[in-house]
Amino acid sequence: MTKPILLSTPHMGDREHQFVTEAFETNWIAPIGPHVDAFEREFCQTVGSSHATAVSSGTAALHLALKLVGVGAGDEVFCSSLTFSASANPIVYLGAKPVFIDSDRISWNMDPLILKAALEQRASIGKLPKAVIIVHLYGQSADLDPIIEICKQYGVATIEDAAEALGATYKGRSPGTFGDVGIFSFNGNKIITTSGGGMLVSEDASITSKAKFLATQARDPAPHYQHSEIGYNYRMSNVLAGIGRGQLMVLSDRVAARRRNCEIYQQALAHLPGIEFMPEAPWGSATRWLTCLTIDPTAFGVD
Repeated sequence: MTKPILLSTPHMGDREHQFVTEAFETNWIAPIGPHVDAFEREFCQTVGSSHATAVSSGTAALHLALKLVGVGAGDEVFCSSLTFSASANPIVYLGAKPVFIDSDRISWNMDPLILKAALEQRASIGKLPKAVIIVHLYGQSADLDPIIEICKQYGVATIEDAAEALGATYKGRSPGTFGDVGIFSFNGNKIITTSGGGMLVSEDASITSKAKFLATQARDPAPHYQHSEIGYNYRMSNVLAGIGRGQLMVLSDRVAARRRNCEIYQQALAHLPGIEFMPEAPWGSATRWLTCLTIDPTAFGVD
């Protein structure tokens, strides 16, 4: 066999082509238009959120989320230790410092007990973090109830990085919809894609409204070009939103396919000594966006 098995490839269908063609034929190709509006609305319906703002990437969504909960220079933000660098980079964009919280063995996500101890220690010296970023890794939700509860106890904002977990559940609900703000990614390797893109969701309409304002260069509602604060060029284009609309229609099929892939690998490899697959936590359903395992070198017989 010479053909590589890629980790996560995109998949395009007829509906995506139809929506993109509509964008071209109607000349709605800018970061505004009917597909953007519809994608935000349909995404809310999919994950069970009330408000959403479509942006150019998951990283952009996380950057905006941090800014919207008040993170600034000199602040600390707690973040999962086992994650992609994009979960931590936006913290540094704002001049803040990431503090990494270790993972549990049940979900490979942030350990609520370690988080609790870290918050207790910071509270004892009067230096609580400005926010906690809860990452949902490889398509599996963190244990949200105790994490959200301890953060509320200390008055610390919660941001869910659900970039890898669209289609997963936690106690019947979508991760990304429990904290103050949630973000998702539609990068080319995600379970659904817009080529590049992200979504910011919240139950607080003022958060998503301000996100949309900042993502559109913070242009004031004036009859001329007027900007009273610094903004960003972060809005999603109508063309890419059209792709996203088509992709949402097959999300459940994509999740089912990834779960089947995981079962195939487990059947083929689980009997080998030293192999341990990422568990599926009892509180929800994982998408198995990536099938992941650890190898004990000694038990496996390698150096």
